[in-house]
Order: sequence, then structure tokens, then C-alpha cells
Amino acid sequence: MKIIITGAGGLVGGALSRRLADAGVDVLALRRADLDVTDAGAVERLVGAERPGLVVNCAVLGVDECERDPAAAHAVNVEAPRALARSAARAGAAFLHFSTNYVFDGEGRKLYTEEDEPRPASVYGRTKAEGERAALAAYPRSLVVRTSWVFGAGKRSFLSTAHREMRAGRSVRAIRDTWASVTYVEDLSARVGEILERGGRGLFHVVNEGVCTYEEFAREAARLAGLGEREAAPLVETVTEAEMLRPAARPRYTPLGCLAAERLGLAPLRDWRAALAEYVGNDER
Repeated sequence: MKIIITGAGGLVGGALSRRLADAGVDVLALRRADLDVTDAGAVERLVGAERPGLVVNCAVLGVDECERDPAAAHAVNVEAPRALARSAARAGAAFLHFSTNYVFDGEGRKLYTEEDEPRPASVYGRTKAEGERAALAAYPRSLVVRTSWVFGAGKRSFLSTAHREMRAGRSVRAIRDTWASVTYVEDLSARVGEILERGGRGLFHVVNEGVCTYEEFAREAARLAGLGEREAAPLVETVTEAEMLRPAARPRYTPLGCLAAERLGLAPLRDWRAALAEYVGNDER
């Protein structure tokens, strides 16, 4: 079976492409330069010509970029998944689309499940919620996976590189007043494969167990990097979300509960600390 993956230059798209290619699957991994996902005609022609068994959409516009350019946010986060879902349906392929915990406003201290109504607090969150609905309306058999705070090899981000920075003696800025679920990209990829194998459709949350702040994540990353508390203390610069002065609002408390996966008979993913330990350990080899 051939699989098309858009947004293959990103963390999730790259991890999925590598995992599938290593398994011997025929993967067409598309980066932004390879396909303009906002061009519905180009999407239709490519999917029609390739005749894949599965189309995976990992293309996305970032949180602050969406706030600065709402029109581009709508094109990438809403119209692109609509066009990809429609093209997959016409080709008889399955369709997988990734979304985010940012569809929730995080105003209440609660675990959000697939049954909770989205209430986004930013252009990014709003367009991602609209993109979910667009994909499912265009192709009701689509699989939409929400995830949160993804880390792993293939992207330079706070979550993916904090342990390296501190091991090298460089400090990191860690937000202390925002809480969410954390997700190891390898666990995400494996769980999505299990959901697809079991015929999962509709909306699923996929995250590692546990809740943390960026500060708690950084301190655990420092410990796993071999730093004692006294060594790590000056390297973790704690700030509030307000002090970051970012263009887009971030939800304050958005841990995700994975009810849909439980209904498929899938056990919860391991705790985020165990997943981070594996990632840091692999990174040292």
C-alpha cells in the first residue's frame, strides 16, 4: 500500500515517514516545496495519480504565524485538510489528519476528552478546530488525531532539545504556569498505527500519560541528562506565559484524556517521564 504524507518536513510527519519507510511501506513523503496543500487542484491531481491507500496530513501553520496571518491559517489549517480528505475519499483511500490540544481554551482545570466541545482561544486553535470539522464533513470516515506538546528527534524545539542545552551548560526558559499532556513522537506514531489497524475512525486523543508544565519538563530533562538539582537550578530560567510576550494566546490547562482509544481496547500510553527517559537515552548513543 502506498501512503502519502504531507508536512513530512515537520516533527510528526518526519517520524511517521521514517517509521513507515523502515517497515518497508511505499511512502511518498511530501514537504512544503513538493506540494502546496492549499492548492485544491494540485492536491486532487496528485492523489488521483498516486492512488494511495492512505493519505496523512501533517501540514500545519504555527501558532504565532496563524495569529499574524489569519488568511494563511485558514488556507493551511482548514481548506487543506478539506481538500485532502475529499481527494482521499474520491481515491478510495483512508485519511488521517492531526490536530491539537489548542482547540480548547484551558480555562478550567479539567481533563479534556473527545466528548468536550472545542473552545479555542487563538486563530491557530480556531482554524485547527475548523479543520477537524472540514475533514470529517468532507469524508466522514476520516481519522482525526489530537495530540499535545510533541517532542522527539527531528525538530529543534524546547521540548526536543532542553536536555541537550542544559547538558552543554546553556540555560533554557521554561514556562511555569501552563499545564498540558506531553507526547513522545515515537509513541504517537505507534499508537496511530494501532488505531488504523483496528479500523478507528472519527476523533481520537493520543498523548502520553501525565500532566506537566514546561518547568517540570525541563527539570526532568536535566535530571535525565545527568545533572543534579544544584547543577540544574541555574540552568532553568522560569517565566510566566505573560512574560513570553507571544502574539497568540496559549491555553493554560489542556491535558487530554484518551477515551476513544480506550474504547478500542488500547491501554494508555506510558507516562511522559518514561518516554522522555527513552528519548534522552537514545540521544546519548
